[in-house]
Amino acid sequence: MATEIRQQDGITIVEPNGKIVGPSVSELREVILPEIEVSEAPRILINFEHVNMIDSSGLGALMEARTLASRKNGRIGVTNVGKHIRNLIVLSRIVSLFEHFDNVADGVSGLST
Repeated sequence: MATEIRQQDGITIVEPNGKIVGPSVSELREVILPEIEVSEAPRILINFEHVNMIDSSGLGALMEARTLASRKNGRIGVTNVGKHIRNLIVLSRIVSLFEHFDNVADGVSGLST
């Protein structure tokens, strides 16, 4: 899995690519957690446009990021969540813990306020 990270209007945009399973979960953690640590109130948007699978370990990494961000009064949003991932998030009952946006522009705008 390759993960790109960029900044836009004070929002960190994380764009994983491929499957978030097994070893790639560690890579996702290695990208997101430092972004949370260096910010006083992190605002992170995770773009799932190019992710076709996530497992329970991947959900655990997202939950860890969300917990750490919320301790710092931060926010984490998600966008372009495909059907498979959306179903898994709903079944795991964590759907309400993340802010959902239709696209990256809406996510950046929504997390900027």
